[in-house]
Amino acid sequence: MAESPVSLHQGGGTLAQAVLASAPEGMLIAPIWKRIAAFMLDVLLISIILTFLTNGQLTLNLLNFELINGGAEYILFFASNWAILLTSHWLYWKYTGRIYGRSLGQRAFRIAIVHDTGTVLEQHHWGPRAVAKLVYLLPLIGPLWFGLRDAYNARSKEAEYRTAIDKKNHTVAAVDWSLPVETRTKLR
Repeated sequence: MAESPVSLHQGGGTLAQAVLASAPEGMLIAPIWKRIAAFMLDVLLISIILTFLTNGQLTLNLLNFELINGGAEYILFFASNWAILLTSHWLYWKYTGRIYGRSLGQRAFRIAIVHDTGTVLEQHHWGPRAVAKLVYLLPLIGPLWFGLRDAYNARSKEAEYRTAIDKKNHTVAAVDWSLPVETRTKLR
């Protein structure tokens, strides 16, 4: 009799269970490409809204560093443009997190931000997470330093497949359909 071409391997569990002792059975960690795409979708959405509301002026003034050489009035104008951009993103990430348990980009890519145990985040966690995500928006240093560092960490077993924001907030980016039923029903 020939051996079966199908073999079963026991043990190990999912990747989440292998790196996080508290992960529920069957929970999967979201791949980094989905996390990056969801972030880019969120930034694009907010940028389109801000461009529409400001008739394109905000977008033009964000990287116009010549304004800094124009005196106090121009420096204030430059700073206010950045304040509008950062505040808009902070409010978006904070309140979509509170309402939906994730941003719209994360929802589109079926990513859920949950505690290490697979439970939904409480309301007070979304503000600090939103503030921490703002570093990715800083020109050059945001994507090139913080973004690449966190992309590397999110692919590293030593970093438990988490970004610095995840570690600080004790969260995991999980595939939403792999979460326990109790958690999935709380996500919108």
